[in-house]
Amino acid sequence: MKTDIHPEYQTVIFLDTSCNHKILSRSTIQSEETMEWEDGNSYPVVRVEISSASHPFYTGKKQLIMDRGGRIEQFNRRYGTEGAAEEATSEGGEETAAEAQA
Repeated sequence: MKTDIHPEYQTVIFLDTSCNHKILSRSTIQSEETMEWEDGNSYPVVRVEISSASHPFYTGKKQLIMDRGGRIEQFNRRYGTEGAAEEATSEGGEETAAEAQA
């Protein structure tokens, strides 16, 4: 194994920002922020948005699709409503008819 090319493997605190759940683990991730753990030592803190303490799969709580953003929201804007799907179909049909006439 080559020397001086691997990142430092250190103890860090992963903090779930949605429910303030903390996990002490080891990682190569670097952080400037530190926090004191229950043993009295200070460790770097890595903030995460979701963990097993807040994920619906582990908690058994359902989450509405509209509460989440990103890809699901984009999908629903494109294909979510019947009216939008019908418009896309009719527009596509008009284009192919126009292309057939040309």
